[in-house]
Amino acid sequence: MAAEEPTKRVQVAEHPRLLKLKEMFNSKFGSTPKFYVRAPGRVNIIGEHIDYCGYSVLPMAVEQDMLIAVEPVKTHTLQLANTNPLYPDFSTSANNIYIDKTKPLWHNYFLCGFKGIQEHFGLSKLTGMNCLVDGNIPPGSGLSSSSALVCCAGLVTLTVLGMSLSKVELAEICAKSERYIGTEGGGMDQSISFLAEEGTAKLIEFSPLRATDVKLPSGAVFVIANSCVEMNKAATSHFNVRVMECRLAAKVLAKHKGLQWDKVLRLEEVQTKLGVSLEEMLLVTEDALHAEPYSREEICRCLGISLEELRTQILSPNTQDELTFKLYQRAKHVYSEAARVLQFKQVCEEAPDNAVQLLGELMNQSHRSCRDMYECSCPELDQLVDICRMLLEAFAWSLTEQRKPLEQRTVHMHLPASIRKD
Repeated sequence: MAAEEPTKRVQVAEHPRLLKLKEMFNSKFGSTPKFYVRAPGRVNIIGEHIDYCGYSVLPMAVEQDMLIAVEPVKTHTLQLANTNPLYPDFSTSANNIYIDKTKPLWHNYFLCGFKGIQEHFGLSKLTGMNCLVDGNIPPGSGLSSSSALVCCAGLVTLTVLGMSLSKVELAEICAKSERYIGTEGGGMDQSISFLAEEGTAKLIEFSPLRATDVKLPSGAVFVIANSCVEMNKAATSHFNVRVMECRLAAKVLAKHKGLQWDKVLRLEEVQTKLGVSLEEMLLVTEDALHAEPYSREEICRCLGISLEELRTQILSPNTQDELTFKLYQRAKHVYSEAARVLQFKQVCEEAPDNAVQLLGELMNQSHRSCRDMYECSCPELDQLVDICRMLLEAFAWSLTEQRKPLEQRTVHMHLPASIRKD
């Protein structure tokens, strides 16, 4: 599946959304689009923030997507417009692409995908195009609207050029090119956008990139809820600081175990070089790292380097002003989360009678780790998780009551005290 070219022919007349986009395109540019490109968003079931550490993740695509209507033009001008009036039009030369990392504007994500294909083929002069973007993925909601736009743009550019790449190649190029915007992502978002298939989740593995079907329990329903708290990971340093903390943790762990630490970039590399299990890596983490934040000076002492070497050779430009780093917490999350991904896949494969309960507990553990160890949650999301769990507990309690003989049921069906809310 991964080797197939990522194209599919559809009839515009059969799709109301395409028809509406076609009309809006004509109104905007005074012409008709020659083709359309779509890339879905995604939800990560389990495996949070471990792809850039080298570990497998388990996402699935969602119906919400990015859709682009495209018309190649004879000029060398790239004209971008969006059906959402909040996103202004943008125009630039197709042969002089500049991406401002300090301003994560919507069109910069398109430029990332465009530039990635351009550089992959080593092209200096590209034809222009008119593009109208329509997205229904809630922005900043954690469903990868930005990566879907990068993927869309990469496929648009590939199609305009008349070139051919496999889905795997496209995913790898788009994962790399999104870093032009300044985020140090690991590749999950782009991979599932291209490699997803209807009716299955995917285990995404890296180095080399590959995807394996993971059949979820029949009858299980996954509810995707939006906390309505927006987070643009390119607009703040939070995401890149976590990436750097993982990188520093990997180097300190490698140095502690006598490995060539200066070449190590990812926590997975430490495990591979030591040849131990994820459970053993958690013990190594407990032994080698302390829970208190590390100062830059302490990291330098651990690695035997100067502050200048730390700043110029290890820290990224957007993390050089950070004063402290939490290495223990980040490493503990990554190694435990990587283990949960494998456990999740195993439960799906073995399909025991209580599979849904087992998977739910793994997801609960994942959220607690994200909240407490990786600190990538927020109060609104924590509250949403609590509400969902209370509703499930109430539903399970109600089912239990209904199975009882009538005379044994609770008269007024009160909620248990543990989930009662005033």
